[in-house]
Amino acid sequence: MTIRLYNTLTRQKETFEPIEPEHVRMYVCGPTVYNYIHIGNARPAIVFDTVRRYLEYRGYQVTYVLNFTDVDDKIIRAAQEVGMDLKQLSDQYIAAYQEDVTRLGVKAATVYPRVTESMDGIITFIQTLIDKGFAYESEGDVYFRARKFDDYGKLSHQSLDDLRSGARVEVDERKEDPIDFALWKKAKPSEAYWESPFGQGRPGWHIECSAMAKEHLGETIDIHAGGQDLTFPHHENEIAQSEACNGHPFSHYWMHNGYINIDNEKMSKSIGNVVLARDLIDQYSGVLLRFFMLSVHYRSPINFSHELIKQSEQGLKRIENTVKSLVERLDTATSKEASVTPDIADLTVKFERAMDDDFNTANAIAVIFDAVKVINTYLAKADVRTSDLEAFSQLLNRFFAVLGLDIKAEKELLDEEIDQLLIEREDARKNRDFNRADEIRDQLKAENIILEDTANGTRWRRG
Repeated sequence: MTIRLYNTLTRQKETFEPIEPEHVRMYVCGPTVYNYIHIGNARPAIVFDTVRRYLEYRGYQVTYVLNFTDVDDKIIRAAQEVGMDLKQLSDQYIAAYQEDVTRLGVKAATVYPRVTESMDGIITFIQTLIDKGFAYESEGDVYFRARKFDDYGKLSHQSLDDLRSGARVEVDERKEDPIDFALWKKAKPSEAYWESPFGQGRPGWHIECSAMAKEHLGETIDIHAGGQDLTFPHHENEIAQSEACNGHPFSHYWMHNGYINIDNEKMSKSIGNVVLARDLIDQYSGVLLRFFMLSVHYRSPINFSHELIKQSEQGLKRIENTVKSLVERLDTATSKEASVTPDIADLTVKFERAMDDDFNTANAIAVIFDAVKVINTYLAKADVRTSDLEAFSQLLNRFFAVLGLDIKAEKELLDEEIDQLLIEREDARKNRDFNRADEIRDQLKAENIILEDTANGTRWRRG
């Protein structure tokens, strides 16, 4: 079987063929770090982490680059409002981003380049565009001549004339043409700036990704990904400036995830319905939010509501209960040769077929539910085999690893085990070994065991 993915550039599914047979170079546009991420930012983090995981499952080595935009108008304003410098503010929100996506099961990127740490490459990139006649200086700014790049508009499938007559371009008398876009912005008074051949200033938004992708992945990459809202102008402009500078195709495949609506309305600060990812993770869990996101194909829009996420919670609970039952039955299983090989092979083929078809996680999750039915039917037998239970557990763990779902098959503590831990905790407290006492408390809390310290000793109950 081969992987087929939808390429925004060609508007069709294509067989995935990386530049190198066993290596994938993947660049994902990361956040502008001036605030905590909302669930719209969380979706591409989850989606493209899953794409990466499946590519690795298929045997590819993936170099995964995700950037941080750490200098920008929004960051400058936010830093001024709270009286912090740019680095302090961006460091704070980069750390918050890392914390949030880790709780969502997202693997660390291979490289996390920052704009402020990539300035030499950005300036060199801009100078090359000027030297080739694709860019020009104007009153301390530098602009890209969009009309000089013959294929401008090929990603968003718009013509230059349509774009020029539309309302989506910035009108500026310093430009030769309204469709031209900024590569370098002249510093305003009291703003952070960098020295360059074009004067003091900072990069435009689009140039940073082109320069960082080139530095860390080369002039041509396999996959460039991000939210649907980045298709135009951000990714369109990346293509133009990268291919004008390098003389090669920039990315062979372009992937974009769909929007998220809140209770059937577009998420917007003006409406006041922006939902932070960390608030949802605290309210539900990272694994449930990820499961909810992956229950819809990545290119389709998602409508978020608390009612819908509670429905997902019921589905996730079914899977978790089956995992738990598998572990519990190991105590009564007999050690005989496996008999479930055909089921394992069939479910594996169905799962891979779903993921090979443009990373269809919704269908892959449907296969997990098929596996749950098969497993529960098997568990209903009086005589179950250790090797069969282990084979089913390994199957589910492979599926969970691809989807990044942290569903652990752990045995529930027996009442007598809890009582023994409480005795050990009491002994530790008497011996003033408070670290051990806290460890036992945290262990029981993780098992949803609620402790109540009373005058007559410690009582416990299951939460």
